[in-house]
Amino acid sequence: MNFIVKLLISTLAVLITARLLPGVEIKDNSFLTGFIVAVVLAFLNSVVKPALVFLTIPITVVTLGLFLIVINAGIILIADNLIDGFQVNGFWSAFFFSIIMSMVTSFFEAIKRSDDKKNQGE
Repeated sequence: MNFIVKLLISTLAVLITARLLPGVEIKDNSFLTGFIVAVVLAFLNSVVKPALVFLTIPITVVTLGLFLIVINAGIILIADNLIDGFQVNGFWSAFFFSIIMSMVTSFFEAIKRSDDKKNQGE
């Protein structure tokens, strides 16, 4: 159940971020396409990203972890190539999409945590 809630939060974050950021488009602002993007990003983040992080440990250490944002942008560009209704116009759009989506996701997860704490207190 928790995984589904996280996917729905990611879907909302993808849709909101795509609407806010020029250079990123979701065909017809479709919830289904946003959900597919969230699922593909979750898969890529759990399978491909760890390998990329491992391979780039030296540059990640030198940049004090900032290179991880570049890896996130690369993951988004891979998702762009895999999904027909999702289009990212270049590296910088993917870079800013990564940053904004992280902030939007954090906002929604904070709301969820706050709601969870209220429900535990009852």
